[in-house]
Formats: sequence, C-alpha cells, structure tokens
Amino acid sequence: MPNLSTDALFILLKSLERAEKRNFKLYVTRNSASTDLKIIQLFDALDKMKDYDEEELLRKNESIQKQQLSNLKAHLYDQILASLRVLKQHENIDLQIHEQLDHAKILYNKGLYLQSLRLLEKIKILTKQNNQVTYLLQVLFLEKKIESLHITRSMQDRAKQLSEEIDEVNQRLDLIAKASNLSLQLYGWYIQHGHARNDDDRAILDKMMQDPVLATIKSSTGFYEQLYRFQCMCWHSFINQDFLMHYRYSQKWVDLYEANENMKTIETAQYIKGLHNLISAIFDLRNLPKFKDTIALLENFSEAPIVLNNKNNQIQCFIYLYIAKINQHFLEGSFSEGLDMIPKMEEQLQEIEPFIDSHRVLVFYYKIACLYFGAGEPAKAIDYLNNIINWKLNLRDDLQCYARLLHLIAHFELGNMEVVNYLSKSVYRFMGKMDNLSTVEEVLFNFLKKSIQKYGRAGVAGMNKEALKLAFEELLTILGPLEHNKLESRAFMYLDIISWLESRIQNKDVQTIIKEKSAVK
Repeated sequence: MPNLSTDALFILLKSLERAEKRNFKLYVTRNSASTDLKIIQLFDALDKMKDYDEEELLRKNESIQKQQLSNLKAHLYDQILASLRVLKQHENIDLQIHEQLDHAKILYNKGLYLQSLRLLEKIKILTKQNNQVTYLLQVLFLEKKIESLHITRSMQDRAKQLSEEIDEVNQRLDLIAKASNLSLQLYGWYIQHGHARNDDDRAILDKMMQDPVLATIKSSTGFYEQLYRFQCMCWHSFINQDFLMHYRYSQKWVDLYEANENMKTIETAQYIKGLHNLISAIFDLRNLPKFKDTIALLENFSEAPIVLNNKNNQIQCFIYLYIAKINQHFLEGSFSEGLDMIPKMEEQLQEIEPFIDSHRVLVFYYKIACLYFGAGEPAKAIDYLNNIINWKLNLRDDLQCYARLLHLIAHFELGNMEVVNYLSKSVYRFMGKMDNLSTVEEVLFNFLKKSIQKYGRAGVAGMNKEALKLAFEELLTILGPLEHNKLESRAFMYLDIISWLESRIQNKDVQTIIKEKSAVK
C-alpha cells in the first residue's frame, strides 16, 4: 500500500481543516459542471481513506474510471488550491496585492489606463507599508509601461522619477537576494556539518562572512535587509559556538519584529524561527529564568489567529515548543518528569510526519534519546539512537556522529562490553571519516578501549568501587578543562559528558547532578 507521503493530492486533502473542506464544496458547487460533480465524489472518497490506495479507490467508486483518474486528480488538486486562495485571501497580504495587481492589468487591458494608474498608486502605498519590495517592482513596471505608451498628463518629470524609483527598488532587491543567499548558505553548512569542528571550518565560515553585502546593508533601514543580516550573524555565531553573539543577534532578530508589528502576520514563519533561535541561545547560556520567559512568548504567540489558521505556522510552533520543553528538562535535570510528554509528542509527530522535514525528525530522536539517557534508561535511549544511526539520508553529520558515541556510552552503562568492543571500531572509523574526531572523542574512545582490555566482558561490573571512581576521576581531570576550549567544546553541546562523569564519581544519577548544579545557579 502506498504511503501517505507518495500522493500529493492526498497529502493536500488531509491537510485541510473542516472549514476548508466545507468551503471547497461550496466553491465547486457554484458551477455544477459534470466534471466538478465528479471531483466532489473523488474528494469524498479520498477524505474517507486513511491511507492512499488507488486500487481500493477504484473498487469502491465504480463511476470513476481508471483512465480518467489522473485528469480528475489534477483537476481536483487545482480546484482545492483555487478554493483555498479565495478563503485565505484576507489573511495574506501577498494574495491581496496580487489580486489588486490583476485588477490593474484588467483595467489597462480594457483601455481604462487612468483608472489602472490610480489603482497602482494605491497598491504602491500598500506594498511600501508591508515591505513587499518584489510587488513594488511589478507595480512600477506596469506604471512605466502605461506611461510609455500613453499620454497620461501626469507630472512633467514622471519618466525620470519612475526610472529612479525602479533603480532604487532593483538595488534593494539585489541586496536582499544576496543577503538571503548568504543566510541560506550558512544554514545549509550547519545542516550538513553541525557546529564548527576545527580551525579549517572556522576559516571557511569567516570567509563567507566577508561578503561585502553585509557591510552594505548594515546602514540600511529596510526590514528584509536587516532580517537577513541578523540571520547571517546568528548562524555564524551559532555554528562557531559564540553563544553571547548568538544571543545578541537572535534578540535583534526578534526586536526587528517588535519594531515592525505588522510583519508578524506577513513573515510569521521567520518570526517563529527568530523566537526559536532566541530560546536556543538562552539555553546555551544556561539562563533558566529568561529561558522560561521566552518560551512563554512563543507559547502565547502559538495561540494567535495567524498561527491557528495556518498549518505551517502550527507545525513550526509545535516543533520549537517541544524542543524548548525538552531543553528545559535538560537545564533543570528533570529528565524523568520529561518522559511523561513523550507519548503525546510522538502521537502528534506521527500526525504531522508528511509535513515535517527529515532534519527535525532527527533532532527529535536525539533529544528524546538524551532524555531517556539522563533519566537512567539507557536501553530506551538506544532505541531512538538506532533510528538516527539507521537513517539513510546524508544529513547532519554531527548528529550521526554523536548519536553513535552516545550509543556506545549507553551500552557501556548497560555493561554490554562485547557490543561496545564490536561497535567502537566502526564508530571510530565513522567519526574519522566524517572528520569529527576531536580530543574529547579520542579520550573517550581510549577510556572505553582500556575498560574493555582491562575488564573484558565484565566491564564496569568487574571493577571495584574505588577503582571505578578513580577511573572516572582521571577521565574528568582530562576532559574538564576542554569544556571551555572553543575548539573542543563542540562535543559538550551534544553530550553532557561532565555531568555523566560526576554522576559516576559521586554515585548519583545524572539528573540529580544537574539539579544540584541548577540550584547553585
């Protein structure tokens, strides 16, 4: 049986809210052509299906012939989108401007060019108020076309003014395009590699940041120019683990929206992303009170109509809120309490699976694995880590590497020394191949290797308490200073190795150690 994600029409239909489905039928039945009545039949049939199965569809709906199914599906797809456009038009400034532009073109084609020009003037004001630079350029081009073909008796210097306006807008669009490209390149580098591994990585990233566009737009007052500049600064500092700078520019990103309130409803997804980055930055700074306050901002915004009426915004808020809540348990050391939300989270995650990217799924698996490990359930952690290890996509080398490392440590905790011995060699090779081996990993691998050599199958169970304590104290002495070394701190962002070692030395569980640290702060 085909998977839900294999059929575009089925995915689109299943994404519809009840009101959207009702609106679609009203939209179609206004013109009751035979084909339209047939697509309603197809719509109802697909709506009843849990998974897309073409054979079942044709068997239960004999009036739909196999040879006409492809055309019917294409027509239904177009009609659903058309109905959504009408329904959502008032919620989306892009659609509103586009409609007005269409009206201006219709007026012009009717020979009513003066009416068209008056409408274009209104559209121009609307585009400027809402930072819609691309639409502003379209307005200016249509205005120029009318002015060049007709004697409109407009102002004397209109041609010169139009040319200057177009040049200015083109310059802005060029800057926005270059800045957004740079932001995307930085983000793409992170998705591929994770945090900077060494001086070579830092050199590559620093060279990217030497793009002259950043200096050019620094003095710009345009919303999008500043948004993409802040994004570039965010990604660069985050990848380089410069947490203070990451916080600074994440805050600037969010503040930009506070200064342009209307943009929250226009570029909503970017605002949600900015809040997520700010929460992540505060998490890295380990500021629990501010962390909670910022989560509350995102929670409150998730109840806004612009989120509740937009599937993409809903999904974004869901992802970032759950990641934030898991991180809060990491900060507080309340790992066991955090396990309570996993069943509900997984249920919701399954519902939105067709609409969520693979990167987010990987992050969720890793976060959940860490939650179980911190709660003293390494076996459950292994289950989720296996999902990452067996992932077939070439994505997030860093998560792939540290999932394997945590996988080894979890087996070590369970006393599965034969498994540790078997896997350690392949993990070492994998991390070496990914150019991910730092001093921290080398030291951990050596520790595991010595444990296997010295105690064999018995592992830590074969060590007396004093010997075990001394072994972990020695390891802590080596790794402790590396936590604040920028070239080595990368590992500690993925694994709280220090708290794990301290738990072993003090004979306490990991979450107790973290709770004690949190209480001191």
